[in-house]
Amino acid sequence: MSEHKEFHPVDLSAGWATPPGYPAGITQKILAGSLDERARIGHRTRLLRFAPGTHTTQPFVHGYYEEVYLLSGDLIVGNDADGQGGTPFAPHTYACRPPGVHHGPFKSEQGCLLLEIHYFLR
Repeated sequence: MSEHKEFHPVDLSAGWATPPGYPAGITQKILAGSLDERARIGHRTRLLRFAPGTHTTQPFVHGYYEEVYLLSGDLIVGNDADGQGGTPFAPHTYACRPPGVHHGPFKSEQGCLLLEIHYFLR
């Protein structure tokens, strides 16, 4: 169960960090929860931000469910290791992935902001 948090301002100017295994230019801000991938428990709600021109080079796969909503900017899905190609998406697009699904690599030309929810089912 998540902690109780009422409506409150979210400071978008502080509290960002590069997630382990991500390239420079991609940062996260945890809004709520905690995810323990080894124990396969928990949940996490985060903002994920790509700086303009940032890209990943390999597909991702993980053991938790993931829901992603593109709040702003552009996101390109399926680029190659050099950041070329892929399918572009605009704000207000959504993805929901069960565990074990390969997805990405990802790139953003202008930069983007994503809302992500990660969780395990019992």
